[in-house]
Amino acid sequence: MGLLSLAIWLPIVSGLVLLAFGRDNQANNVRWIALITALASFLVTLPLITGFDTSSAAMQFSEKLLWIERFNIHYHLGVDGISMWFVPLTAFITVIVVIAAWEVIEERVNQYMGAFLILSGLMVGVFSALDGMLFYVFFEATLIPMYIIIGVWGGPRRVYAAFKFFLYTLAGSLLMLIALLYLYVTSGGSFDIQTWHKLPLPLNAQTLLFFAFFAAFSVKVPMWPVHTWLPDAHVEAPTGGSVVLAAIMLKLGAYGFLRFSMPIAPDAAREFDWLIISLSLIAVVYIGLVALVQQDMKKLVAYSSIAHMGFVTLGFFIFNELGVAGALVQMISHGFVSGAMFLCIGVLYDRVHSREIASYGGVVNTMPKFAAFALLFAMANCGLPATAGFVGEWMVILGTVKYNFWLGAIAATALIFGAAYTLWMYKRVYFGAITNDHVRELKDINAREFTMLAVLAVAVIWMGVYPKPFTDVMQVSVTELLKHVATSKLN
Repeated sequence: MGLLSLAIWLPIVSGLVLLAFGRDNQANNVRWIALITALASFLVTLPLITGFDTSSAAMQFSEKLLWIERFNIHYHLGVDGISMWFVPLTAFITVIVVIAAWEVIEERVNQYMGAFLILSGLMVGVFSALDGMLFYVFFEATLIPMYIIIGVWGGPRRVYAAFKFFLYTLAGSLLMLIALLYLYVTSGGSFDIQTWHKLPLPLNAQTLLFFAFFAAFSVKVPMWPVHTWLPDAHVEAPTGGSVVLAAIMLKLGAYGFLRFSMPIAPDAAREFDWLIISLSLIAVVYIGLVALVQQDMKKLVAYSSIAHMGFVTLGFFIFNELGVAGALVQMISHGFVSGAMFLCIGVLYDRVHSREIASYGGVVNTMPKFAAFALLFAMANCGLPATAGFVGEWMVILGTVKYNFWLGAIAATALIFGAAYTLWMYKRVYFGAITNDHVRELKDINAREFTMLAVLAVAVIWMGVYPKPFTDVMQVSVTELLKHVATSKLN
C-alpha cells in the first residue's frame, strides 16, 4: 500500500469504525480518535511534497492493481503537478474541521466525525484516481457524507438544502458517466485516463464529450447560472460542512476540467473557450454585486466563493501558463481563505446563534484577538498583497490581460467588489460601538479556537509571501497540458 492509498483508506476505515462502534457516551474518545486519524492522514501526505520531482510532468507515487478484470477497471492512483497539492490540502482541512467541532458537536459525535473522515478519504481519491471508473466512484461517493452532514447537523431548512445539493450535482454527473462509457468503448475497452488523452477524436465527438463533462463539473464548481444550490447548502450546513464544501469540494469540479475536459477534448475546449470565459466573467462581476446586498454572513461568503471560483475557470480557458497556474494557485489559496472565513462565522454563531450582520456590531471591543484574525482573513478575501488571496487572482488577471486587455480589465473589477463586500461586512460586524447585550457578553476565543485560526493565518501569510513551493510543483505539468491542448487532434 503506497502513500496515496494510505491517505485515502486510513480516514475512510477509521470513519467506518467510528460509525460502527462510537457511542455518545464515548464522545471524548471519539473526538481523540478522529483527531489522531486526521493528523496521521495529514502526516502521510507530507512525503508527497518532499519527495515530488518538480522537473517531471509524469504521474508520481503511482499505484496500479487490477480491480474488475472483466471490464478492465484498475485501482490506479497517481499525482502530477496539477493534483499533488490538493491531497495535503484535503488532509489539512480535515484536521481543522475536527478541531473546530470539538466542543460544538455534542450529539451523534461519532457519526459527525466519521462522515468527515470518510469524506476526506473520498476527496483524496478523486484527486488521485487515474482510472475513469475509479474517478467516477470517488467523485459520486463524496455526495453521500456531505448530504448526511448537511441533512443531519444543518439549520432549519437543512433537508431542502441537502436535497438541492444532491440532485443538482448528481444530475450533471449522469452525463459524465455516459461520456466515460463512450470513451471506454472508443479506446477499445480501457478506462485509463491517460490513454483517453491520446485518443484522436473528431470534433463532433469532442463537442459532445466536452459538454457532458461541462454538465458535471460546472455544477460542482459551481459556475453561473447553476450556482444556486451553493448559498443554500452553505447557509444550512454546520460550520465544518461549509469549510469542507468551500475549501475542497468546489475544487473537485475545477480539477475535472483539467483532467478530463481540456486534455480529452482539446479542440472543443478551444472552440468553446468563449463560453467558459463569458460565464466566468459573469460570475466574477454579477455574483460580486449579489454578494454586496447580502445580510447573512454565510450567504455573503458563499457568493464570494462563487466569484472567486469564476477566476479559476477563467484562468483555465485563456490557455496561457500564467492563467492556468494562477487558477491552480487560486484554488489552493481559496481553500485556506474561504475555510478561515467560514470558521470565523462559526465562532460568532456558536456564541450568538445568528448569522445576520445586523445582530452584531463592535465585536472588536469584546473579542480583540478574534477580530485580529478575522481582519487578516477578510483582507486575504479582498486579495491584499502578501496574503494567499492575492497571488492567484493577480496571476489570472495578468494572464487575462495577456490574452485580451479588456477581459483582464473586467476580471480586475473583482478586486474592487471583493474589497467592497468583505470590508462592508467587517465594518458592520466588528467595528463601532457595542450594539447589543449579546455582543457585550461575548468572550474572546479560547485556546482551541486560537490554535485553528493561528494555523490558517500562518498558511495564508506563508502562501502570500512565498508562493514558490506551489508554483514550482505545477509549472512543468501546466506547460505539458497546454502543449497537449494546443496540438490539434483533428490532423
